[in-house]
Amino acid sequence: MDKWLDKLERRWRHLAIANLTIPLIAGQVAFYIIVAMDQQFYARLVLIPQRVFAGELWRVFTFAFEPPTMSPIFVIFGWYILWLMGSGLESHWGTFRYNLYVMIAYAAMLFAAFISPPGMPTSLYLGSSIFLAFAYLYPNFELCIFFLLPIKIKYLALLTWFFLFLSVAQGSWLMPLASVANFLIFFGRDLFWRAKAGNRRIVEQRRRIRNEQLPFHECAICGITEKTHPNTDFRYCSKCDGDYEYCEEHLRTHEHVVAQPPEEVESSATAPPTV
Repeated sequence: MDKWLDKLERRWRHLAIANLTIPLIAGQVAFYIIVAMDQQFYARLVLIPQRVFAGELWRVFTFAFEPPTMSPIFVIFGWYILWLMGSGLESHWGTFRYNLYVMIAYAAMLFAAFISPPGMPTSLYLGSSIFLAFAYLYPNFELCIFFLLPIKIKYLALLTWFFLFLSVAQGSWLMPLASVANFLIFFGRDLFWRAKAGNRRIVEQRRRIRNEQLPFHECAICGITEKTHPNTDFRYCSKCDGDYEYCEEHLRTHEHVVAQPPEEVESSATAPPTV
Protein backbone atom coordinates (compact mmCIF):
# COMPACT_ATOMS: atom_id res chain seq x y z
CA MET A 1 0.00 0.00 0.00
CA ASP A 2 2.76 2.45 0.91
CA LYS A 3 4.64 1.75 -2.33
CA TRP A 4 1.46 2.34 -4.31
CA LEU A 5 0.83 5.63 -2.51
CA ASP A 6 4.44 6.71 -2.98
CA LYS A 7 4.16 6.18 -6.76
CA LEU A 8 0.92 8.16 -6.92
CA GLU A 9 2.37 10.95 -4.80
CA ARG A 10 5.48 11.32 -6.96
CA ARG A 11 3.33 11.64 -10.06
CA TRP A 12 0.34 13.70 -8.88
CA ARG A 13 1.35 15.61 -5.76
CA HIS A 14 1.47 18.88 -7.70
CA LEU A 15 -2.34 18.65 -7.96
CA ALA A 16 -2.91 18.31 -4.21
CA ILE A 17 -4.70 21.17 -2.45
CA ALA A 18 -2.95 22.37 0.68
CA ASN A 19 -5.15 22.79 3.76
CA LEU A 20 -8.05 21.06 2.01
CA THR A 21 -10.12 21.15 5.20
CA ILE A 22 -10.46 24.92 5.02
CA PRO A 23 -12.15 24.95 1.56
CA LEU A 24 -14.44 22.13 2.75
CA ILE A 25 -15.52 24.18 5.76
CA ALA A 26 -15.82 27.35 3.67
CA GLY A 27 -18.12 25.53 1.26
CA GLN A 28 -20.25 24.31 4.16
CA VAL A 29 -20.46 27.83 5.56
CA ALA A 30 -21.64 29.12 2.18
CA PHE A 31 -24.17 26.27 1.93
CA TYR A 32 -25.41 27.05 5.45
CA ILE A 33 -25.85 30.78 4.74
CA ILE A 34 -27.66 30.19 1.43
CA VAL A 35 -30.09 27.67 2.92
CA ALA A 36 -30.60 29.83 6.04
CA MET A 37 -31.62 32.73 3.79
CA ASP A 38 -33.93 30.62 1.65
CA GLN A 39 -34.65 27.00 2.58
CA GLN A 40 -35.86 26.27 -0.95
CA PHE A 41 -32.25 26.30 -2.10
CA TYR A 42 -31.58 23.12 -0.12
CA ALA A 43 -33.45 20.97 -2.64
CA ARG A 44 -31.37 22.53 -5.43
CA LEU A 45 -27.99 21.81 -3.82
CA VAL A 46 -28.22 18.21 -2.61
CA LEU A 47 -27.34 15.32 -4.90
CA ILE A 48 -30.35 13.91 -6.75
CA PRO A 49 -29.14 11.73 -9.65
CA GLN A 50 -32.28 12.31 -11.72
CA ARG A 51 -31.76 16.09 -11.54
CA VAL A 52 -28.09 15.69 -12.51
CA PHE A 53 -29.11 13.77 -15.63
CA ALA A 54 -31.55 16.61 -16.34
CA GLY A 55 -28.63 19.04 -16.55
CA GLU A 56 -28.13 20.25 -12.95
CA LEU A 57 -24.49 19.25 -12.86
CA TRP A 58 -23.57 21.48 -9.93
CA ARG A 59 -25.22 18.99 -7.58
CA VAL A 60 -22.27 16.65 -8.14
CA PHE A 61 -20.11 19.16 -6.24
CA THR A 62 -22.44 21.03 -3.90
CA PHE A 63 -23.61 17.93 -2.01
CA ALA A 64 -20.14 17.62 -0.47
CA PHE A 65 -20.62 21.00 1.23
CA GLU A 66 -23.87 20.19 3.03
CA PRO A 67 -23.40 21.11 6.73
CA PRO A 68 -23.75 18.30 9.28
CA THR A 69 -26.64 20.20 10.89
CA MET A 70 -28.49 23.48 10.58
CA SER A 71 -28.35 24.19 14.32
CA PRO A 72 -26.09 27.26 14.83
CA ILE A 73 -24.41 25.89 17.97
CA PHE A 74 -23.92 22.33 16.80
CA VAL A 75 -22.74 23.30 13.31
CA ILE A 76 -19.96 25.48 14.73
CA PHE A 77 -18.86 22.60 16.93
CA GLY A 78 -18.97 20.29 13.90
CA TRP A 79 -16.81 22.65 11.84
CA TYR A 80 -14.31 22.87 14.67
CA ILE A 81 -14.07 19.06 14.85
CA LEU A 82 -13.70 18.81 11.07
CA TRP A 83 -10.92 21.40 11.05
CA LEU A 84 -9.13 19.78 14.00
CA MET A 85 -9.15 16.27 12.58
CA GLY A 86 -8.68 17.17 8.94
CA SER A 87 -5.65 19.27 9.80
CA GLY A 88 -4.36 16.47 12.01
CA LEU A 89 -4.61 13.93 9.20
CA GLU A 90 -2.92 16.25 6.72
CA SER A 91 -0.12 16.85 9.19
CA HIS A 92 0.29 13.10 9.74
CA TRP A 93 0.02 11.93 6.12
CA GLY A 94 1.03 14.94 4.13
CA THR A 95 -1.08 17.00 1.73
CA PHE A 96 -1.31 14.49 -1.12
CA ARG A 97 -2.39 11.49 0.93
CA TYR A 98 -4.98 13.50 2.81
CA ASN A 99 -6.35 14.79 -0.49
CA LEU A 100 -6.45 11.25 -1.83
CA TYR A 101 -8.26 9.99 1.28
CA VAL A 102 -10.96 12.65 0.94
CA MET A 103 -11.31 12.20 -2.83
CA ILE A 104 -11.75 8.42 -2.51
CA ALA A 105 -14.62 8.95 -0.08
CA TYR A 106 -16.16 11.58 -2.36
CA ALA A 107 -15.90 9.37 -5.46
CA ALA A 108 -17.22 6.29 -3.64
CA MET A 109 -20.28 8.15 -2.32
CA LEU A 110 -20.92 9.67 -5.74
CA PHE A 111 -20.75 6.24 -7.35
CA ALA A 112 -23.04 4.73 -4.70
CA ALA A 113 -25.59 7.51 -5.17
CA PHE A 114 -25.87 6.90 -8.90
CA ILE A 115 -26.15 3.11 -8.73
CA SER A 116 -28.55 3.26 -5.78
CA PRO A 117 -30.44 6.60 -5.96
CA PRO A 118 -32.34 6.19 -2.65
CA GLY A 119 -29.03 6.47 -0.77
CA MET A 120 -28.45 10.23 -0.72
CA PRO A 121 -24.82 11.13 0.13
CA THR A 122 -24.11 14.00 2.48
CA SER A 123 -21.01 15.63 3.91
CA LEU A 124 -21.86 13.85 7.17
CA TYR A 125 -20.57 10.61 5.65
CA LEU A 126 -17.44 12.39 4.46
CA GLY A 127 -16.88 13.86 7.91
CA SER A 128 -17.39 10.43 9.48
CA SER A 129 -14.64 8.92 7.35
CA ILE A 130 -12.24 11.71 8.40
CA PHE A 131 -13.27 11.23 12.02
CA LEU A 132 -12.70 7.44 11.91
CA ALA A 133 -9.25 7.84 10.37
CA PHE A 134 -8.21 10.35 13.03
CA ALA A 135 -9.59 8.14 15.81
CA TYR A 136 -7.70 5.16 14.44
CA LEU A 137 -4.39 7.02 14.37
CA TYR A 138 -4.93 8.83 17.69
CA PRO A 139 -7.27 6.59 19.75
CA ASN A 140 -6.41 8.19 23.09
CA PHE A 141 -6.92 11.76 21.94
CA GLU A 142 -9.35 13.44 24.33
CA LEU A 143 -12.15 15.48 22.89
CA CYS A 144 -14.17 17.86 25.04
CA ILE A 145 -17.82 17.43 24.15
CA PHE A 146 -19.37 20.90 24.08
CA PHE A 147 -15.99 22.07 25.42
CA LEU A 148 -16.88 20.62 28.85
CA LEU A 149 -16.96 16.80 28.93
CA PRO A 150 -13.62 15.11 28.10
CA ILE A 151 -13.86 11.72 26.40
CA LYS A 152 -11.35 9.63 24.49
CA ILE A 153 -12.03 9.69 20.80
CA LYS A 154 -11.82 5.89 20.42
CA TYR A 155 -15.11 5.53 22.29
CA LEU A 156 -16.82 8.00 19.98
CA ALA A 157 -15.36 6.07 17.03
CA LEU A 158 -16.92 2.86 18.36
CA LEU A 159 -20.25 4.67 18.56
CA THR A 160 -19.82 5.85 14.96
CA TRP A 161 -19.08 2.30 13.80
CA PHE A 162 -22.16 1.11 15.66
CA PHE A 163 -24.42 3.52 13.79
CA LEU A 164 -22.81 2.58 10.48
CA PHE A 165 -23.40 -1.12 11.18
CA LEU A 166 -26.94 -0.27 12.26
CA SER A 167 -27.56 1.40 8.91
CA VAL A 168 -26.21 -1.69 7.16
CA ALA A 169 -28.45 -3.96 9.26
CA GLN A 170 -31.48 -1.88 8.33
CA GLY A 171 -30.76 -2.42 4.63
CA SER A 172 -29.06 0.88 3.76
CA TRP A 173 -25.68 -0.73 3.29
CA LEU A 174 -24.31 0.84 0.12
CA MET A 175 -23.81 4.43 1.27
CA PRO A 176 -22.26 3.55 4.69
CA LEU A 177 -19.90 1.14 2.94
CA ALA A 178 -18.97 3.78 0.37
CA SER A 179 -18.28 6.30 3.11
CA VAL A 180 -15.68 4.02 4.72
CA ALA A 181 -14.15 2.74 1.46
CA ASN A 182 -11.23 5.13 1.91
CA PHE A 183 -10.74 3.96 5.49
CA LEU A 184 -10.62 0.31 4.39
CA ILE A 185 -8.19 1.13 1.57
CA PHE A 186 -5.83 3.02 3.86
CA PHE A 187 -6.10 0.83 6.96
CA GLY A 188 -7.41 -2.52 5.70
CA ARG A 189 -4.02 -4.22 5.63
CA ASP A 190 -3.16 -2.94 9.10
CA LEU A 191 -6.53 -4.13 10.41
CA PHE A 192 -5.95 -7.58 8.88
CA TRP A 193 -2.58 -8.04 10.54
CA ARG A 194 -3.85 -6.69 13.85
CA ALA A 195 -6.76 -9.14 13.73
CA LYS A 196 -4.37 -11.98 12.89
CA ALA A 197 -2.05 -11.03 15.75
CA GLY A 198 -5.03 -10.74 18.06
CA ASN A 199 -6.19 -14.21 17.06
CA ARG A 200 -2.71 -15.59 17.83
CA ARG A 201 -2.83 -13.96 21.25
CA ILE A 202 -6.24 -15.50 21.93
CA VAL A 203 -5.00 -18.96 20.90
CA GLU A 204 -1.92 -18.55 23.09
CA GLN A 205 -4.01 -17.42 26.06
CA ARG A 206 -6.34 -20.40 25.64
CA ARG A 207 -3.35 -22.75 25.49
CA ARG A 208 -1.84 -21.17 28.59
CA ILE A 209 -5.12 -21.38 30.49
CA ARG A 210 -5.57 -24.99 29.40
CA ASN A 211 -2.04 -25.83 30.56
CA GLU A 212 -2.70 -24.12 33.88
CA GLN A 213 -5.77 -26.27 34.33
CA LEU A 214 -3.87 -29.53 33.65
CA PRO A 215 -2.73 -31.31 36.84
CA PHE A 216 0.95 -31.41 37.71
CA HIS A 217 0.68 -34.42 40.08
CA GLU A 218 -1.35 -37.56 39.40
CA CYS A 219 -1.44 -40.86 41.25
CA ALA A 220 -0.58 -43.79 38.95
CA ILE A 221 -3.01 -46.07 40.83
CA CYS A 222 -6.20 -44.11 41.60
CA GLY A 223 -5.69 -41.13 39.28
CA ILE A 224 -6.36 -38.38 41.81
CA THR A 225 -4.51 -35.07 41.29
CA GLU A 226 -3.65 -31.96 43.25
CA LYS A 227 -6.63 -30.34 41.51
CA THR A 228 -9.13 -32.86 42.87
CA HIS A 229 -7.38 -33.40 46.23
CA PRO A 230 -5.42 -30.24 47.05
CA ASN A 231 -4.47 -31.45 50.57
CA THR A 232 -2.87 -34.69 49.35
CA ASP A 233 0.89 -35.16 49.08
CA PHE A 234 2.32 -36.92 46.03
CA ARG A 235 5.67 -38.72 45.85
CA TYR A 236 7.72 -40.54 43.24
CA CYS A 237 8.68 -44.11 44.04
CA SER A 238 12.44 -44.71 43.89
CA LYS A 239 11.96 -48.48 43.51
CA CYS A 240 9.77 -48.24 40.40
CA ASP A 241 11.51 -48.25 37.06
CA GLY A 242 10.22 -44.99 35.55
CA ASP A 243 8.58 -41.77 36.70
CA TYR A 244 5.64 -43.15 38.62
CA GLU A 245 3.96 -40.87 41.13
CA TYR A 246 1.64 -41.99 43.90
CA CYS A 247 -0.62 -40.43 46.48
CA GLU A 248 -0.10 -40.95 50.23
CA GLU A 249 -2.43 -43.95 50.28
CA HIS A 250 -0.76 -45.88 47.47
CA LEU A 251 2.85 -44.82 47.97
CA ARG A 252 3.68 -47.80 50.25
CA THR A 253 1.02 -50.25 49.13
CA HIS A 254 1.48 -50.30 45.36
CA GLU A 255 3.23 -53.03 43.42
CA HIS A 256 6.58 -51.81 42.16
CA VAL A 257 7.04 -51.47 38.44
CA VAL A 258 10.15 -53.32 37.32
CA ALA A 259 11.39 -53.17 33.75
CA GLN A 260 11.85 -56.55 32.03
CA PRO A 261 15.47 -57.24 31.02
CA PRO A 262 16.11 -56.95 27.27
CA GLU A 263 17.12 -60.65 27.06
CA GLU A 264 13.82 -61.77 28.52
CA VAL A 265 11.91 -59.42 26.24
CA GLU A 266 13.69 -60.83 23.18
CA SER A 267 13.32 -64.46 24.28
CA SER A 268 9.62 -64.03 25.07
CA ALA A 269 9.08 -62.43 21.69
CA THR A 270 10.85 -65.26 19.77
CA ALA A 271 9.76 -68.24 21.86
CA PRO A 272 7.25 -70.56 20.14
CA PRO A 273 3.77 -70.58 21.60
CA THR A 274 3.05 -73.31 24.15
CA VAL A 275 0.43 -75.82 22.99
